[in-house]
Amino acid sequence: MSEKNKPLRVLVVGCGNMGASHATSYHNLEGYEIVGLVSRGESKVKLNEKLEANYPLFDNYDEALNTTNPDVVCISTYPDTHEPYAIQAFEKGCHVFVEKPLADTVEGAERVVEASRKAGKKLVVGYILRHHPSWMKFVEMSQELGKPLVMRMNLNQQSQTDMWTLHRNLMKSLSPIVDCGVHYIDVMCQMTGAKPVQVSAIGARLTDEIPEDNYNYGQLQIRFEDGSVGWYEAGWGPMVSETAFFVKDVFGPKGSLSIVAKDAGSSGKSSSIEAHTKTESLRFHHADLDDKERFAKEDEWVNLEDEPGHQELCDREQEFLLNAIYNDVDLSDHGQDAVNSLRVAFACDESVRTGKMVNLD
Repeated sequence: MSEKNKPLRVLVVGCGNMGASHATSYHNLEGYEIVGLVSRGESKVKLNEKLEANYPLFDNYDEALNTTNPDVVCISTYPDTHEPYAIQAFEKGCHVFVEKPLADTVEGAERVVEASRKAGKKLVVGYILRHHPSWMKFVEMSQELGKPLVMRMNLNQQSQTDMWTLHRNLMKSLSPIVDCGVHYIDVMCQMTGAKPVQVSAIGARLTDEIPEDNYNYGQLQIRFEDGSVGWYEAGWGPMVSETAFFVKDVFGPKGSLSIVAKDAGSSGKSSSIEAHTKTESLRFHHADLDDKERFAKEDEWVNLEDEPGHQELCDREQEFLLNAIYNDVDLSDHGQDAVNSLRVAFACDESVRTGKMVNLD
């Protein structure tokens, strides 16, 4: 490895599910060197053991940042810390990888993007579906369906034990349709290439174990300027149904395209992080009719051999960051897309709370 491409020194902040996965990527990829693990609890100790490593451990982010002087900070903490941690890292002269959502407010996300620009450092947001070849194909093929598009997606998660604890903690700052919705809003924006113009949403609070002003089930609807429409729903908790919890579907004038995940969509899989990105097969249905008004073409099945698991997708995210740093890739659109999808998600959250449609500027 050349001097220019010497390993980047990484501070991993947050050692839970996603933090552990990203740390595993840094541990195994040639272009990185972990200089510290940060968490408030024992997750950093367990991660060190899992990696069979002896990385320096820190309870305090400020101390870790000043002690290790990293090149990159990876932030996989709860959303309310994303903005201050990222801005502090940029002010320290670091590149930043931050899990979605970029911040817990739109204004906060804009401040993070501006801090990245001001520091001249790279910002990558953990939109993992952008690195999945089958999801990339799903977006690409959707553009063969004509306009307008109808997009239907959900990810409901029946959770217990540690996953329910994680969900309750997340809901101290964000609702499910904001935390998870940004992924699928981003996908819809890629599919249409059009500006969202209006949203409406509903929500329900099905447990007293979350803050009184939050809800653990939500469904959003979006209208786009090209006439396309889409909906997304997300529910978290032990009461959530596993019937039709995995829907990823789009149709237009020329036909429809669906993710058919027989294994990932089966009973008992809604709380599996590994299953959340699974595609398995794409089904392309043609709307063409013959002279007897019967379907003129058989449905096509697309089975992509490159079906990475969750850890490999995290590896690809970190390879993307590595390439962006080494080759000075312009990520301004990437950051702006993250802000825009978060703006739409929070507009949906506003709709839930007010009971009114929200028009987007």
